[in-house]
Amino acid sequence: MTRRIPHFRAALLLLVLVSVLASLSAQQPDFAKQQLDWRAQHVADLQKPDGWLSLIGLEWIEPGETSLGAAQDNKIHLPAGSPAHLAVLKLENNVISIVPPKDGFPSGLLVDGAPAKEQTLRAELGSDKLSSHITIGTLNLYPIRRGDKVALRMKDAKSPSLSGFHGLKWFDSDPAFRVTAKWTPYVPAKTISLVTMIGTSYPQPVPGFAEFNLHGKTFRLEPVLEDPKLAKLFFILKDTTSTDTTYPACRFLYTGLPDHGLEQPGELVLDFNHLENPPCAYTAYATCPLPPPSNRLTIGLPVGEKRYHE
Repeated sequence: MTRRIPHFRAALLLLVLVSVLASLSAQQPDFAKQQLDWRAQHVADLQKPDGWLSLIGLEWIEPGETSLGAAQDNKIHLPAGSPAHLAVLKLENNVISIVPPKDGFPSGLLVDGAPAKEQTLRAELGSDKLSSHITIGTLNLYPIRRGDKVALRMKDAKSPSLSGFHGLKWFDSDPAFRVTAKWTPYVPAKTISLVTMIGTSYPQPVPGFAEFNLHGKTFRLEPVLEDPKLAKLFFILKDTTSTDTTYPACRFLYTGLPDHGLEQPGELVLDFNHLENPPCAYTAYATCPLPPPSNRLTIGLPVGEKRYHE
């Protein structure tokens, strides 16, 4: 009987080993598929009619009246085929509104989905998703606020960047760069000032920090909470790959919320394979935030998206 015990233990260990290997082999295809699915969605978002590749212009609005249209007498010129005189933007006391041109608004012009009329336009600091949208045909125009400045962002579903899109470049996916971080909340949440690539700045809430181990070292990153209504954290970061293979200014990483919520200690998954370029990597008409000092890593993250124009 005693002679059978070692054989039994050996058989048990072999069974456990086979089970672990089977589990790992099952996880690898799942990991690969998840990465491919995420990349496909990222590409699809870029190519949406109102995605970042549709940007055709960014014009800063001066106090007073600013006319829009395809005719040469406008202050802001729209693409050929647009109405000669689309609308007039009026900026007074930091409030922007839309008023009709001399001959009235053209047929088909909408503001937030309704026929255009003289009205105030929404343009909140650092919250572009809440802006009022002026649309006609393939054009989508909306005001954005950067510091004490207001600009008009212009998109076209038939932009040259969309028609000339040539795909993205990626590092190979690596499960070693999918880490579980320790989440520590700030109570209360702190606010930082994010500086943009055009020199403006705007405040954003930082609910806590994520601490993780990689290559035997411990690192810390701070996310901002762009929209409290969404279950998303937004990390703006830079690593040493920016010197030669990734966008020089920064890359973005969006994650879910920590497992116990924002206000309790817990864990948070950081999948650096999902690092993506900021909009400024694709177009000169974006105003991207730069990473805060705490998010400038001294290691390389050779995963995720590479430079677009190289």
